[in-house]
Amino acid sequence: MTFKNIIQKFIIVVFALFLQKSNAQQTEKVYLSGKDFEHPVQWDFYCTGGNNSKVWSKINVPSQWELEGFGEYTYGRWYKELNQKEPSKEEGLYKYEFEIPADYKNKDVLIAFGGAMTDTEVKVNGKLAGAIHQGGFYEFKYDITSLLKLGAKNILEVHVWKHSANKSVNAAERRADWWLFGGIYRPVWLEVSPKTHIENIAVNPKMDGSITVDLQLNNISKNTSVEAKLKGLNGENFETFTFPLKAKTIKQSIAAKWKNVKPWNPETPNLYELELILKQNGIVVHQYHKRIGFRTLEFKKQDGIYVNGTKIIMKGINRHSFWPEGGRSTSKRISELDGKLLKDMNMNAVRGHYPPDDHFLDVCDSLGLFVLNELAGWQNSYDTETGTKLVTEMVKRDVNHPSVIIWDNGNEGGWNYNVDKIFGENDPQKRIVIHPWADFNGWDTHHYPTYLTGMHRFNSGENVFFPTEFMHGTYDNGHGAALEDFWNRYKESPLFAGGFMWAMLDEAVKRSDWTGDVKFDSKGSLAADGILGPHREREGSYYTVKEVWSPIQFQPKQVTEDFDGSFLITNEYLFSNLNSCKMDFKVLKADNNVLYTNGNSTAISSGKIEIPSIDPGETRKIKFDVPSNFAEGDILSISAFDQFDKEIYTWTWPIHKAKYYAAKFLKVQDIKVKASVAKTANEIILKGDNVTVTLDVTTGEILSVKNTTSIIPLTNGPRPIGMKAKLKDIQISQEGEKAVCQVNYSGGLSSIKWIMEPDGRFKMELLALKNASGGEGFDGAFFEDKINAFGITFSFPEKEVTGIKWFGRGPYHVWKNRIKGTTYGLWEKDYNNTITGESFENLIYPEFKGYHANLLGANLKAGTSSFKVFSENDNLLLRLFTPDLPKNAFPGSYPQPEFPEGDISFMYEIPAMRDFKPLEQQGPQSQPTNIRIKSGDDGIKMNLWFDFRDAI
Repeated sequence: MTFKNIIQKFIIVVFALFLQKSNAQQTEKVYLSGKDFEHPVQWDFYCTGGNNSKVWSKINVPSQWELEGFGEYTYGRWYKELNQKEPSKEEGLYKYEFEIPADYKNKDVLIAFGGAMTDTEVKVNGKLAGAIHQGGFYEFKYDITSLLKLGAKNILEVHVWKHSANKSVNAAERRADWWLFGGIYRPVWLEVSPKTHIENIAVNPKMDGSITVDLQLNNISKNTSVEAKLKGLNGENFETFTFPLKAKTIKQSIAAKWKNVKPWNPETPNLYELELILKQNGIVVHQYHKRIGFRTLEFKKQDGIYVNGTKIIMKGINRHSFWPEGGRSTSKRISELDGKLLKDMNMNAVRGHYPPDDHFLDVCDSLGLFVLNELAGWQNSYDTETGTKLVTEMVKRDVNHPSVIIWDNGNEGGWNYNVDKIFGENDPQKRIVIHPWADFNGWDTHHYPTYLTGMHRFNSGENVFFPTEFMHGTYDNGHGAALEDFWNRYKESPLFAGGFMWAMLDEAVKRSDWTGDVKFDSKGSLAADGILGPHREREGSYYTVKEVWSPIQFQPKQVTEDFDGSFLITNEYLFSNLNSCKMDFKVLKADNNVLYTNGNSTAISSGKIEIPSIDPGETRKIKFDVPSNFAEGDILSISAFDQFDKEIYTWTWPIHKAKYYAAKFLKVQDIKVKASVAKTANEIILKGDNVTVTLDVTTGEILSVKNTTSIIPLTNGPRPIGMKAKLKDIQISQEGEKAVCQVNYSGGLSSIKWIMEPDGRFKMELLALKNASGGEGFDGAFFEDKINAFGITFSFPEKEVTGIKWFGRGPYHVWKNRIKGTTYGLWEKDYNNTITGESFENLIYPEFKGYHANLLGANLKAGTSSFKVFSENDNLLLRLFTPDLPKNAFPGSYPQPEFPEGDISFMYEIPAMRDFKPLEQQGPQSQPTNIRIKSGDDGIKMNLWFDFRDAI
């Protein structure tokens, strides 16, 4: 071969490589709008009605036009609670000018809309792009190649009708318990592809590394092939497979199998990059990329749902695509925020009432969340023609997400049986189709089941049971309250596959048309049903769910000074051995007299806890070496972290009993003068150092408390809660340096002994239900038969209070059936008046008011009226005032149980919280207490120390 021939051959090879590289094209995505509502692009806009209408102006795209100041706000219960004739029907006209390069000549161009509400007509350069699209929650596209002017400016016109011309679309989407918005609320983009290209794919990747890919192809000529490559996200490369394609084919399936593929599951969500390369005569003409996960789904009737051979239990919640300033227009940042919050609550599943943003499904893929993906239809269905189109659009967009494991056809009657088959026609994975709330085709998704749900459902049923809605959370209801009872009962059944709480978010929109202080609107109690506030503020139930659904469960054990360092723990993961997790402990010690100072708790010992091999479902012992100074501490804290270093939960135990902490935290002064007590015709007066407490002779209640500088307005108590009491007699005495007043009662309350110490410490020793009898003046029982609240109460002016610092469980308030989620520690919070589900202008968590568990000591801060209290009894609950009721609640929302009289209460029983089902339909923790009194019982004691002294 001559030198000239070598040079010519080299030039040909280089040119061929250059040609191959230059033609190695992916479909180009060109945004005409912003990528999300936080990064919008302005278009021209005209609104036909409502605010700022009938004039051309500018609007951000994507957005909901109401949030941009146009049109009218409408809530989907307009026909029911809101008693409105019909929703607003304004229309929006959009215009946008964009340029098309001349080199698009030999390319296909689609215009895509991520979502627009509700009917959408698209014109390019004055010509229709296609038929009007109907359905507000779906991605749709038009081929506009023939409508474009190359190398010139083009005019896009979009006409959006908020109200559909299709009655079934309005019935499915706009007669619903959610906000109804208008506008182009998801991005708009162009998809620019070479004439020969892969239009779309639908994959079926199995846990063993095998895969089938259904290809939708365009303009395939002779000698065309497709290469299938797989890449790991950490750079792993796998074998390449090549498949010939038939000329002119538009659909073809290919199959391959890769070795050493790690399957996807919610605990180890392994993902891979699938690359499909089209070649013509060996030259690359198009590349198509899709992120996928390998996992095998099996749906076994009368058995369960299996992923990779493991029967799953879904711990899930229902989520709206929503942000107060964006409506349904969200962002990837919000999707990531929501995904991390769900995982932090130890959830593994999520459901919505319509297809979510594609970036939210990407987050579910990468973080590991099962998704129930739903065709909208809140309680009414689409007609068959429309439903068929929308199912096809939905499945075509979402079919390749490993997180999507089930298709939902409508909700609560909003299904059309005729479109069930359309899901499977577009889904090679053949996921099941359910009708949420129905017992349909072997899958029982009964909504809001009672604790004792039966009659051939759950405990006497045959079908796999997974309520797609339960634990309704209006205001502070539901969610964590009663969850532990429901969950423990349901998971006893081998047919239980999990459940989905309602709902993740308070759907309160920020009204652009409201002036004044109130800006956020949840339509009263209609949309205030989240476990999170609208900006993802965490309510108390958030932490209850986090503990109850923790994949590590500690068996009950009391920790004492003689603790041996061992616990029994259960692995409630589905796929993971607990030895993949980390665990450590801390021994925390609070400063002496910490409630008098700015002191805090510090760790005096810490260490790692080795977790042995514990497979899912197993219970085994863990043990660590107890440090030598363990008994010097106050709290044992154990934290667990998963393989990604996410905190699973932190559990705490007090090391000592309440009497120990009272002695430790209560400051004692050495005073040489004795305390005194005196009795007049109307009063009992006890004095110690600079403290004077006056009791009413006729009731035994506190009339006044004074120290050197101020009056402490703790009065009108103690009054009994949950029992009756009648004053029998009062006796005073001097016991050494202490002054004593003994108040005896007939009824449920037996006696209260008041002890004034020389330094002003004031102790109450209460005895109840000891030799109790009705006695003279009682018509009925001396205590209530069904007790929802039991203890004593006082009056104290709320306006005086600025905050509280306390030692006990916190920081959130509790209900009888929602104690979990609080931990032992030293807590402090300022006064606030937050109403969960309503105070959206100023949501401050944790709420100040309500019941607080396991009080050991507290400093109620109220300026010169401040005082401290210490308990010598474990399991005592502190009631701090009464949370305000929502002002805009609809009838039947039951925002909170009735509180007892008074302001500050010390209690052994507190009310349970309900959801919108009555308490008697919830579990044992929600039921009233019964008390049985027997001869010889010691009675119930409550010993409290009050410190009314000046600041010391």
